[in-house]
Amino acid sequence: MFKKILIANRGEIASRVIRTCKSLGIATACIYSEADKEAPHVKMADEAYGVGGPKVAESYLNIDKILEIARLSKADAIHPGYGLLSENAEFARLCEEAGIVFIGPSADVISRMGSKIEARNIMEKAGVPVVPGISYPLADAEEAARAADRIGYPVMLKASAGGGGIGMQIVRSEAEIHKAFEGNRKRASDFFGDGAMYIEKVVENPRHIEIQILADSYGNTVYLWERECSIQRRHQKVVEEAPSTYLDELTRGKMGEAAVRAAKSIGYRNAGTIEFLVDENKNFYFLEMNTRLQVEHTITEEITGLDLVAEQLRIAAGHSLNFGQSDVKRDGHAIEVRIYAEDPKTFFPSPGTITEFAIPEGPGIRHELAVHEGSVVTPFYDPMIAKLVVTGKDRDEAMDRLQAALAHYHVQGIKTNIPMLQEVIAHPAFRSGDTTTGFVAKYLRS
Repeated sequence: MFKKILIANRGEIASRVIRTCKSLGIATACIYSEADKEAPHVKMADEAYGVGGPKVAESYLNIDKILEIARLSKADAIHPGYGLLSENAEFARLCEEAGIVFIGPSADVISRMGSKIEARNIMEKAGVPVVPGISYPLADAEEAARAADRIGYPVMLKASAGGGGIGMQIVRSEAEIHKAFEGNRKRASDFFGDGAMYIEKVVENPRHIEIQILADSYGNTVYLWERECSIQRRHQKVVEEAPSTYLDELTRGKMGEAAVRAAKSIGYRNAGTIEFLVDENKNFYFLEMNTRLQVEHTITEEITGLDLVAEQLRIAAGHSLNFGQSDVKRDGHAIEVRIYAEDPKTFFPSPGTITEFAIPEGPGIRHELAVHEGSVVTPFYDPMIAKLVVTGKDRDEAMDRLQAALAHYHVQGIKTNIPMLQEVIAHPAFRSGDTTTGFVAKYLRS
């Protein structure tokens, strides 16, 4: 096993990785920007190194500086967390060239899955169902309109690179295609350096359900059940649960097997997630692959009893999985909500100083925190400040625990999305399991 790991990230995921490293007796080093010098992860790590100014481009995305810190700290490996450099193929390649283990898949795999168009092609060849659409980059709006006519409106105009809803838009007519194409291509190019666009058929009233996989370097791949991630605002997940209330055992098994097939088709190694859209007839379609640890990995841990970060470290250190598919248990129900520093009415970020911070405790409650009382929430980073995870023997108990926990979650000095989360959890549609991706627009607000 590794002697020392550098965590090339910030916030709650940096603290999460440090916690597992400590449990395994692995020394930790972390990085921090000028804005994060008092952050919890800085105090948790054995060593902490300043990486640059407050903006991500001059700190958490500064590959040369991070590799310099890795050498200075004598780290054996780098854990990239999620976001930031976690799916940056160039970073993974440079780690490999520097003789530092990148805790994740190979640079080649990251690159291939980072292009949604290439990923579609790979999955089609592997026999994994994909959303009807095209698997090549569109030259211009005219070609997009011709493709949309063949597929049938409505269609989703999508950027091949990146994510987070950037460069993505539903279009319902040729006129809308011409209006939307260049603007979305420019946004994709500005954010990701790649303006390639493609089109998929819109799946009406879908569920967003993803399969967690683990794969070692010896050909062993398992799926760790599913996560329902359909409650979203602006294509960003806010509530996730495991298992899904929608899947029957037959569909669940087919999706798990498809995810394993997808991972094996590209020689995948480490933790990864295959995301699917599931329609009203339980047909499922490949959406994308996340070649990293997911924000919502916690709920998989809660229902399986596994520590996914520990599994990542073992695989990266060259160990084989010490369990097979039949050993993966599924016990209870878990729900995660993301706590954002944002106005619950507008979803706009709400930076400021947290003057009071008190969190609920009790059976079945887990916290992943990026802040504490006195923390300054800056405008430089993603506004997620914490995750609240609850587990119950069944979904009803988990929902009741979550409702009670949110009622006792106390944050002052900034606005948070807690009122919106309370509205979701209390809504009869959520209680009944009616959780499609249109939930927020249909029941709450656009």
